[in-house]
Amino acid sequence: MSGRLTTHVLDLARGGPAAGMALQLWKLDGGSEEPLCEAVTNSDGRLDAPLLTGAELAPGSYELLFMAGDYFRGTAAGAGEAGADSGVLFLEQIPLRFNITNTEEHYHVPLLVAPGGYSTYRGS
Repeated sequence: MSGRLTTHVLDLARGGPAAGMALQLWKLDGGSEEPLCEAVTNSDGRLDAPLLTGAELAPGSYELLFMAGDYFRGTAAGAGEAGADSGVLFLEQIPLRFNITNTEEHYHVPLLVAPGGYSTYRGS
């Protein structure tokens, strides 16, 4: 079985999946950044397909960039956040940088997010 990269976003303010959050995947290589793909989470807060799989999954440094500000401005959770009426939230974009070393493994990068903070870990 070849490895893959997946993500899952949970909205802690609403207590459920963060449906409709846009994200980007970037490859970081010695000071340069290469955009690999853009996606939007589905109703379960997941993507319909892995971000990378098979030969696409190469060793190196990557960044997942989550568009949290846009997401929270579009939800009721963002309505109570200071500045939401002006379109400015505390978290605008959330960059998560990580390394892939073994292309045969499943790399799962969950994001737990609320308008004022977030947490992540290497999932399974």
